[in-house]
Amino acid sequence: MPYVANLRTFIRVYDLGNMSAAGRDLRISAAVASSRISELEKHLGVRLFNRTTRSLKPTEHGDLFYKGATKILDTIEEVEGGIAEVTSSPKGSVFIAAPLGIGKKIIAPLVPSFKAKYPDVNVRLRLTDRKIDITNEGLNAAFVLGQLPDSEMRVRSLHNFERLLCASPDYIAKHGMPKDGADLHNHQCLLLRFPGLEEFYWTLQIDGKNIRHNLNSPMESDDGDVLTAWALEGCGIVNKTRFEVEDALASGQLVEILKDTPPTSIPFSCIFPHKRLQDPKTRLLIEHMVDGCKARLR
Repeated sequence: MPYVANLRTFIRVYDLGNMSAAGRDLRISAAVASSRISELEKHLGVRLFNRTTRSLKPTEHGDLFYKGATKILDTIEEVEGGIAEVTSSPKGSVFIAAPLGIGKKIIAPLVPSFKAKYPDVNVRLRLTDRKIDITNEGLNAAFVLGQLPDSEMRVRSLHNFERLLCASPDYIAKHGMPKDGADLHNHQCLLLRFPGLEEFYWTLQIDGKNIRHNLNSPMESDDGDVLTAWALEGCGIVNKTRFEVEDALASGQLVEILKDTPPTSIPFSCIFPHKRLQDPKTRLLIEHMVDGCKARLR
């Protein structure tokens, strides 16, 4: 089905804004991706993207075609999904995302057992701590840490993670133990921060109330694993889920601080588009991950 393959390529190029990135996602070369876009443009008689050596932007025709192409592929996937459900042999690719630390420790280890059950389903997992936009990034589902804004996405609640503040013994020996939340302003707090985020704060539980502390940091990153590595090197205090740092705590590499006023807990959820007919391979993967997460986090 060359035309369908061309549509899928167009949608990935549109979503990712880059021919090479789309090619990597689809396991094809950038040249093949470009050729497929050219075939579509020739068939339609219009240019779908304006290309330069440094950028690739959709044209007005490209924006219009994207809306129709996504509807076409959704319909094809629903029909194929219905057939796959009847035959019990789902096929195709499922694109999912998860936060780095928990994704490595929980989500990624569950993929092999899913693949063993459904060998014809390809799993494309992205691990990132940045905010995910499922629709614009062409994802089937995402596992998310944190409070969720109101949206049209469906949500499966998985767990409520306990969080804590911790630092290395070397850091505490050099800088002392913080006395309370206010004293954090006198310490080196390692912050998870993304482009465009103007302020950052940690919310601590104090006498039954949630108290917010706005913080500045000498070191920050958009990668939570980097913050953990810095904390292990004695660079400062980090705010993590207990699950992510339990091994380092057990070995004494990190020490919990301000135990009586810990950070507020954080929900862990799976979100996915609210479609009339859920694609079976996506539904099966979500159920597999939900069951695996709940078993791991009892």
